[in-house]
Amino acid sequence: MNLQVREASADDAVLIAELTRACWAERVIASSSGHHEHTERVQQDLQRGGGFLLSLDDQPIGSVRWLPSDTETEVWEILRMGVLPAYRGQSLSQHLMEAVIHRARSADIQELRLAVRAGQIRVVDLYAVFEFELAPELEYTRANPLEESPLVMRRWLRR
Repeated sequence: MNLQVREASADDAVLIAELTRACWAERVIASSSGHHEHTERVQQDLQRGGGFLLSLDDQPIGSVRWLPSDTETEVWEILRMGVLPAYRGQSLSQHLMEAVIHRARSADIQELRLAVRAGQIRVVDLYAVFEFELAPELEYTRANPLEESPLVMRRWLRR
């Protein structure tokens, strides 16, 4: 089994959009914008922030992106992390999360944030393993107005 995580480029935008839609299918509430992910949005995210692709035996099976906060220069928001259904339950998403954490540290980022959908509370424990903690005082800046507001979690990389 050959597992690889690599930083995404603009050339990966079509693939990442496809992966996101496939990862969201039958998993995330229907009103989520992830079900309608467009290549243009992925390209914009990659230009403003970045992303990683996860492959198993040269087959892309997951991805994650991050964006700088609109208001805080030393904060990144992690978004759209997902692994294809056939590969879930093997802790493969940890490789994506570890890659983002490592990249953020190398960029001297102070804090990482992510949102947990109201219907997916069980992932709070998953993110807690990576030292994320609930931050009820924070509001998710990219919340979908058609959905219940997500919980925000944060991880301090340095203070």
